[in-house]
Amino acid sequence: MNSLLYIIAVILVIGWALGFFLYSAGGIIHVLLVIAVIALLIGLIRRPTAL
Repeated sequence: MNSLLYIIAVILVIGWALGFFLYSAGGIIHVLLVIAVIALLIGLIRRPTAL
């Protein structure tokens, strides 16, 4: 499940970058960036830490 979150986050960040530089997607692309950041944070929080 963690790898799926990272794949989704990477895809959303790439989509945000393309939309940001091409100015074609408008405001929705920033929503995708926020979702990607949230997915990364959830992945980092749920990751078990080995000591």
